[in-house]
Amino acid sequence: MLGYCDPQVDELMRLYLTIHADHEGGNVSAHATHLVGSALSDPYLSLSAGLNGLAGPLHGLANQECLRFYLDLQKAVGNKWTDADLEKYAKDVLASGKVIPGYGHAVLRETDPRFIVQMQFADKHIKNDPLIEIVKGCFRVVPKVLEATGKVSNPWPNVDCGSGSLLMHYGMNHYDYYTVMFGVSRTFGVMSALVWSRALGLPIERPNSATVDHLRAMALKAGK
Repeated sequence: MLGYCDPQVDELMRLYLTIHADHEGGNVSAHATHLVGSALSDPYLSLSAGLNGLAGPLHGLANQECLRFYLDLQKAVGNKWTDADLEKYAKDVLASGKVIPGYGHAVLRETDPRFIVQMQFADKHIKNDPLIEIVKGCFRVVPKVLEATGKVSNPWPNVDCGSGSLLMHYGMNHYDYYTVMFGVSRTFGVMSALVWSRALGLPIERPNSATVDHLRAMALKAGK
């Protein structure tokens, strides 16, 4: 449907759809779908809520942010770079008050296995792609730079770190469409979870409430 007749692209899409399908409910898109669905809303409306959450730069747009970072890095260092060049660039980014996208994960405290399988795909099917070589180089360099700051508890790459470069290699240059593909994959997971929620008769999801007295007590405790 994307217009490709390439077995490698078939394999990449199989991998992409598998690793981006939801596997738990703690992320924004999965939780938003579950929340709206818990009111017994129409599944299409529940999914649309999740996809709206997926549209944020801290979630579904993260792979685009990573790709832009790598493209800017590539412009800065060219194709004849050294690890020292990547290290300097990373340090300059941090010194400017910005973050290095694609590194860190809310739950994982090691390299995201979904990033690892993407790099394994690249090792098997892609040779001498300058952009992907930069991604691999950053994997060698950036965690050390982040660890040296003493402020980062998880300096390892996550799933978004490599996906954009793989898609770019096969000519998928329309960044905004990446989130559509992410959404297709995520749908398999969240809709399956919604079926289970209905089958198990799970109750409507409600946030915890806090009284003024409770908030005052929290403020007093924090002040001590």
